[in-house]
Amino acid sequence: MRKILSTILAAILAVGMICTMAGCQGNSEPTSQTEGSQGTETSENGTQPKGTLTLYTSQPESDAQALIEVFNEQYPNVTVNVFRSGTEEIVSKVLAEKQTNSLQADVMLVSDAATFEGLKNEDLLLSYESPELEGIDPSYYDADHTYTGTKIISTGIAVNTDIIETIPTGLADLTKPEYADELVMASPLYSGAAAYNLSVLIRTNGMGWDYYKGLKSNNVLVGQGNGSVQTALINGEKGLGLLVDYMALRSKAAGAPIEFVYPEEGSLCVTEPVGIMKDSKNQELAKLFVDFILSEEGQQATAEIGYTPIKKGVESPEGFRSAEEITNLTYDITTLVNERETDKEAFSELFGA
Repeated sequence: MRKILSTILAAILAVGMICTMAGCQGNSEPTSQTEGSQGTETSENGTQPKGTLTLYTSQPESDAQALIEVFNEQYPNVTVNVFRSGTEEIVSKVLAEKQTNSLQADVMLVSDAATFEGLKNEDLLLSYESPELEGIDPSYYDADHTYTGTKIISTGIAVNTDIIETIPTGLADLTKPEYADELVMASPLYSGAAAYNLSVLIRTNGMGWDYYKGLKSNNVLVGQGNGSVQTALINGEKGLGLLVDYMALRSKAAGAPIEFVYPEEGSLCVTEPVGIMKDSKNQELAKLFVDFILSEEGQQATAEIGYTPIKKGVESPEGFRSAEEITNLTYDITTLVNERETDKEAFSELFGA
């Protein structure tokens, strides 16, 4: 298990990047990681859970596979089928399936709490208080236990140092004329993290819609998900990107000329929560999966894959700030949920997307 991170880093340009790009460019149908049968059963000795569950996730495909591999070390007879896409498209898929009574997902693992609050308001999530919550700050999970954060993913500034000589220190710097035509960012119409960032920044003192107008004036390129930002930076198409920490730091570790800046104003953090669907027919297996992710072993796997763990006492990967070191830019969660679609529509109008 300790080899997971080094394997990913060594393969990031050859394999991991391809998986990430593919996942961020479009949808993928549920794929099986191991073999198993539908439903919750027990093995022949009556002690090992057996069955199938379906995970909907916005994680890069290679990361989801790595996590499932460690899960299957404990539960080898549980099949995890995966549907991977951007958070916004996953939510649309879930809502469409709910309307036709054909919901396939058992577990969701997507970008941010605001997304899960919306699903909670639609009465789509099961209330489940995992026994593995010790060491996780209550601010990182729902008081009604319909979802729990699994990691801390911080959006900051990724810099291609072959292109940019003067490295910016804050988000406000990105509107300076010297950085015109050099910036790329993910679209809030596709990426849940980007949608969260939008709703927070337009309500942050000194930023607001004027900030996004400034980015537009600097000819910012709006891609799809974070994978498109990562690709543009590594390929030298752009010199600066608003990018999640793990993608920038993995690229740097793989040899790309990338530096990651935690902005002086603070970081835009999402926790990629996990939640169980209320209509899941595989709830017991889903609970096992949630418990594993939140356990110390699951959090160690999360760190080894290359994320800041959310559980206290589990060391962060090299180059990542810990939860205690990150200044979190955020806003009232109810407002973020209620205004999310309005914010996205305003963004679409501003950028003609």
